[in-house]
Amino acid sequence: MTVLILTCEQDVTADLVVARLNRTGVPVVRLDPADLPGGVALSGEYVHGAFRGHLSAGGRLVGMSGLRSIWLRRPGIPASRVAEPSGWLTEESSQALYGMLRATGARWMNDPDAARRARHKPWQLRHAQQVGLPVPATLITTFPQAARDFAERFPDLVVKPVSGTHPQEPARTVPTSRVAPGTDFAAVAFGPTLLQRRIAKTADIRLTAVGDRLLAARKLVHPDAHPDEVDVRYAASDAPWQPVDVPARTATAVHAYLRDAGLAYGAFDFAEDADGIWWFLECNQSGQFGFVEMDTDQPIAQTVADWLTHREPERQTRRDDRLRATP
Repeated sequence: MTVLILTCEQDVTADLVVARLNRTGVPVVRLDPADLPGGVALSGEYVHGAFRGHLSAGGRLVGMSGLRSIWLRRPGIPASRVAEPSGWLTEESSQALYGMLRATGARWMNDPDAARRARHKPWQLRHAQQVGLPVPATLITTFPQAARDFAERFPDLVVKPVSGTHPQEPARTVPTSRVAPGTDFAAVAFGPTLLQRRIAKTADIRLTAVGDRLLAARKLVHPDAHPDEVDVRYAASDAPWQPVDVPARTATAVHAYLRDAGLAYGAFDFAEDADGIWWFLECNQSGQFGFVEMDTDQPIAQTVADWLTHREPERQTRRDDRLRATP
């Protein structure tokens, strides 16, 4: 049985998992839907009540009936690398590929429909509230007056993109930034703006959930850090990520988040305040984990590989998880 990984060509996170799968002798096929048609080819036959499908990539041919699991990591847009790309060809290629793969019976990390819904930040915030995760007061608006009223109630705010994406090519990361005092907010009329109460955090938390396993890490905020340094990706800190226990209430809520969202994987970001509360910021359904594994030696890549191969973690691992879920 084969593991299929759908991702872009340069993906270090996927590389880590592929290396673990190769060690176990599990067949792996990795392809980017952007190369369909061309470097990736497919065929599906529906005859006499049966379905037979095949994929070709990198000189390898694999039967879709032999797929054990599918990791929807960071795939490109189907047909985006053809000589003459078009919206029509992208739609045709997407329908063909994902339509056939849905008929295989393989399990997904994550299901395309669930992943598409779960990537929406407004949906994430409401879902987190519903499962009991603390969420900072947040406003998404194009009404300047609504932003001004919100700022009166919550004077210390940060602003961040609603989607997390950038319109320029190549894509760039847009950092979360602190809102300057006296901001007029007239500009929010030109595009949806996400304003959120700033958490005076003592640490950043990255919780990687793989199936039932929760692997959390903490990065301490320097006591003298400037309050404008709100985005951990750009903060001037040499503190390493370190393993941390998951509070029992947080663990229960995260499990509910994944279950109700239909996700097998999620990279959760929290801000921890002085009272030890983990404030939910977002859940990336295809988030990276290499930087955490490098600092903490947590077996995240191996855990993903085990899930993709349907291998159950050792009993000691399950016991360790229970010990980490502390009040």
